[in-house]
Amino acid sequence: MTIPAPRLHYMIGGGIAALAAATHLIRDAGVAAETIRILDDRPHPGGALDGAGDAQWGYLTRGGRMFEPNFVNTLDLLSQIPSPDDPAISVTEDILAFNTQVRAASSCRLIADGRPADMDHLGLSAADILALNRLILTPEGRLGARTIGACFDRPFFDSNFWIMWSTMFSFQPWHSAVEMRRYLRRFIHLFPGFTRIEGVLRTRYNQYDSVIAPLRDWLTTRGVRFDSGATVAAVEIEGDESHRNVTGIALADGSHIPVRAEDRVFLTLGSMTDGASYGSTDSAPPLAPGPTPSWDLWRALAARHPGFGNPAAFAGDIDKSAWTSFTVTMDRPEFRDWLEAFTGNATGTGGLVTIRNSGWLMSFVMFNQPHFRTQPEDSTVFWGYGLRGDRPGDFVPKPMWQATGEEIIAELSWQLRLSPSQRQWFDGARVLPCRMPFITSQFMPRSPGDRPKTQPAGAGNFTLMGQFVELPHDTVFTVEYSVRSARAAVQALTGQAAPLPMVRSDRNPRALLRAAKVLLEL
Repeated sequence: MTIPAPRLHYMIGGGIAALAAATHLIRDAGVAAETIRILDDRPHPGGALDGAGDAQWGYLTRGGRMFEPNFVNTLDLLSQIPSPDDPAISVTEDILAFNTQVRAASSCRLIADGRPADMDHLGLSAADILALNRLILTPEGRLGARTIGACFDRPFFDSNFWIMWSTMFSFQPWHSAVEMRRYLRRFIHLFPGFTRIEGVLRTRYNQYDSVIAPLRDWLTTRGVRFDSGATVAAVEIEGDESHRNVTGIALADGSHIPVRAEDRVFLTLGSMTDGASYGSTDSAPPLAPGPTPSWDLWRALAARHPGFGNPAAFAGDIDKSAWTSFTVTMDRPEFRDWLEAFTGNATGTGGLVTIRNSGWLMSFVMFNQPHFRTQPEDSTVFWGYGLRGDRPGDFVPKPMWQATGEEIIAELSWQLRLSPSQRQWFDGARVLPCRMPFITSQFMPRSPGDRPKTQPAGAGNFTLMGQFVELPHDTVFTVEYSVRSARAAVQALTGQAAPLPMVRSDRNPRALLRAAKVLLEL
């Protein structure tokens, strides 16, 4: 008697969507973990939720993602994953406990001319408020591919509201008005604490240590196979829009994985962090993007198969989708202590600080310490980025992406008006810049169909996930979007793990009333 081979499950891409899909396959669909294989071109899983390095050479985190209590799918995903510090509680419980222990409310959201600036007045005119209301109420179909800049007059972009909004979420005037509209509706309940960054949830450590590593360990101990450094060069699909299946996966090393009709394939399209390049204290990141395997694969699929969207809408203009971040590792406490006195916030309780009149529109955040689980007690790690790093700095007369880590610190020191002796606090600091050409690509203007559905027409044994599939109403550039897409993908192929419904604050009269009072400054 021949025993049939088990159904196999392939994850193409190793970001949070893939880890979430694998978890829900095991937890909710009863799939055997040893039948799941994650193919990731990177050395470590997690995609944009990263954190690496050490105290000697410097720690690096390319960015950070906001959590909040209405991220119901994310919190549900992590509710059965043991916390790395205390396996008796879940990651979700640890996040909630940490935010009770370290309560955050910024006392210094904005800086101007080396001093804390007014952050209580949004600076919106009646015309600005009318335009915001119009954008919120205009159906997406009528907005089409319009930009944010087309929806507001020029003075709006000088307001405190826009400076805080854009730097908190990384919006630019040339980004999609549809995405701005979704953010306004999705996060309208956060308006009362907007200027103080209240209502958001932070993780105890960087998001790799706090979220990805526990998920990886949970999956690994159950038998999930992680193939790191496995770049997928092609996905072979046979059939048409009436019915089609993945029949094979070709890897860049020349190997080939046959895929049967009964197997299942979960594809993550695109990547915010593809092509990232890195600098050092003494060198700027290379301008030329690094490898872009996720985009290369999506382009190839979209060129050959209908229903796979339009990657060119998102990755066609890196001058409008790039910015540069930097991570600083210090062995001295003076800057951290000075910043507490300057901002009025204890370390880890303030959040993002933006230098509102800086050429690079520089923002930075002093994390709760330690930010890495392996971080020595006497070291300090903080992070920053320049939303307008395409412009010359005010002290360093070059675009931020051309600056070394030392020059970035020189610009920051000048913006904070640190004295020559105070600037010595950074002597010996390891400053690691990172240029990401596609970091806001998901915000680029788009048309219907540019983002494919999670299950294209006729898809039999495959489904799509990640930041570039279409999930009505929800907001990209969030962990929640990736996790919801993963649940939708698992549901499409197994009938299990349906995404939990979005919390629609935009339909809550009390939330709407509170938001109106904030905008009107009543």
